[in-house]
Amino acid sequence: MMIISNLFLGSFLERPNRFTVIFKTLEKEAKAHLRDPGRLKELLIPEVRLLLRQALKPDSRKTKYDVIAVWSKNIWVLINSGFHSDLAAELLESRLLPEFSDYKIKKREFTFGKSRIDFLLSRGEEEMLLEVKGCTLVEDGLAKFPDAPTERGKKHVEELVGAKNKGMNSAVLFLITRDDARAISPNWEMDPAFSGALSQAQQKGVELTAYSFKNIFKGNKLEIKPFKRVIFKK
Repeated sequence: MMIISNLFLGSFLERPNRFTVIFKTLEKEAKAHLRDPGRLKELLIPEVRLLLRQALKPDSRKTKYDVIAVWSKNIWVLINSGFHSDLAAELLESRLLPEFSDYKIKKREFTFGKSRIDFLLSRGEEEMLLEVKGCTLVEDGLAKFPDAPTERGKKHVEELVGAKNKGMNSAVLFLITRDDARAISPNWEMDPAFSGALSQAQQKGVELTAYSFKNIFKGNKLEIKPFKRVIFKK
């Protein structure tokens, strides 16, 4: 599956704001962009190892590097949401998801209602809206989403229910970007509003699917491979 190259190792020092991480290597201390809206408190602990990459256009940014993954409990966890859509597209185009194997990608970033949904899929004359969510929080084998309140996520789910009410198929695909999850559930304690909306969506017929991934770091590359389907708990 997806391979991310030109990576190097660093150690996490602090997270001064939501989108910035300070890290160190043997040669220097620097700032990197963190493209993940979650709290990540169980992952970003002092001195933990990070996988980083120089930004594709470093001269046009305040931060010259991007955070890609973090080492946690003897596995690499992808913590860069910028790869979620491309990863989902690879899975769909490779027909690796039985739930969507009959569908083709008709359009990415499809506007529906007042939201942009990640994919519009088609199967003949039939269409489906597919929203993709990345999940990094796993506790004792149970993945939980979200790890921070998400009004935007709730809005997306409500749009999918609206599409279903109009006779259009809709689904949410959770990408658990680590390989130690056996099940996934809404994070009721963290965000009861989103969790309630997701539960209602499932009752209305919105399909909920989750897969975990194994991340293999070798040389200066990270290979992201689909690992297994994860059962969904209410």
